[in-house]
Amino acid sequence: MLELKNVSFGAESDGRQVEIVRGITLTIPDNKFVVITGPNGGGKSTLAKLIAGIEKNTAGQIFFNGEDITDRNITERARLGIGFAFQQPVRFKGLTVLDLLRIAAGKPIKIAAACEYLSEVGLCAKDYINREVNASLSGGELKRIEIATVLARDIKLALFDEPEAGIDLWSFSNLVRIFENMRKSENGRTIVVISHQERILNIADEIIVLADGQIVKQGPKDEILPGIIGTKYATEVCRKISESGV
Repeated sequence: MLELKNVSFGAESDGRQVEIVRGITLTIPDNKFVVITGPNGGGKSTLAKLIAGIEKNTAGQIFFNGEDITDRNITERARLGIGFAFQQPVRFKGLTVLDLLRIAAGKPIKIAAACEYLSEVGLCAKDYINREVNASLSGGELKRIEIATVLARDIKLALFDEPEAGIDLWSFSNLVRIFENMRKSENGRTIVVISHQERILNIADEIIVLADGQIVKQGPKDEILPGIIGTKYATEVCRKISESGV
């Protein structure tokens, strides 16, 4: 279980301190698929980075499975089972997909196991296992390989920051299918996705709406989603979808 208690984060902008996340108290139970959404600049990505340990909160506490991890760095949190997938996955020239999966797993997994992870994300293993993780891969391929690395790790909490960013319609459809399969999985993994996309919102167990650094709505999908359709926020979501081409 993930617990945030009065978590805030501030940064300096134009010589003054600006609060990006403001006093968030939040509990995310185990085995849930949670989508955090809301207007641009509302603090969504920053909140995910605070949970992962990429950024350090300036106030409040973060607990994971009952342990205070507020002062734990990103590596220590990763060892506890917290994983983070970036909007734009990193490319590694000279590193093959097999190498990357073995690094993610933290052990020399066999090719057969690596192929299983790739198959789970809809990639033909023989076409990718020895490919370099470089510019020859499309955005959609990189997204799916990154998710395969999450599957290869003993992840208890998987954080995805706008995974739909920069991918085409075909890749997005596959991304949704992958998340649907992860949601149905019985491996005890909690998934938190930062997203504007209604198709991803529709498979959530719970939706959290973040605006101006604060939670303005939170609850089951069936309760929250109808409440944000037709609002000013929904208009911004439509614009976001139009811009992304999804």
